[in-house]
Amino acid sequence: MVRIRLARRGRKKAAMYDIVVADARAPRDGRFIEKLGTYNPMTNPIKVVLNVDKAVKWLLNGAQPTDTTRSILSHEGVMLRKHLQVGVNKGAITQEVADERFETWKQEKSGRVETKKEGLNKKQADAKQAQLDAERKVSETRAAAIAKKNAVGEAPVAEAAAEAPAEDAAE
Repeated sequence: MVRIRLARRGRKKAAMYDIVVADARAPRDGRFIEKLGTYNPMTNPIKVVLNVDKAVKWLLNGAQPTDTTRSILSHEGVMLRKHLQVGVNKGAITQEVADERFETWKQEKSGRVETKKEGLNKKQADAKQAQLDAERKVSETRAAAIAKKNAVGEAPVAEAAAEAPAEDAAE
């Protein structure tokens, strides 16, 4: 049986995966038939680079994806494209209609991804601004405490300095 699955690579605690087509009996990181793309879960949003045409070809030829890989393929639109291609093969829809539906889905998906990126960027900017405000408040508090300490420390010295010339004048 041929499987579409993930093959781990990268370093410890910073995994990155290749999406590969392999014999089910082959080791996880071992021999594979063809590499379809890469999957990096360490980024936000998750980065997937995938050759959609090759993935659809393998699915139509009977390759079975693992659960995680099925989720990734569905997220990237490969499963939808396969579904539409099966409809074309059966004669339910034409190739032009299938391509149009897939392009419409792809545009909607890219809009959702852009919205998520904008939300993440806004959230990061708000967090950074809040941190700067907190640091500014701590800095102002420290400056006020230092100014108060210096004012208290200078007052007795200033009084002593003022009394010293008065005593010299009295003598």
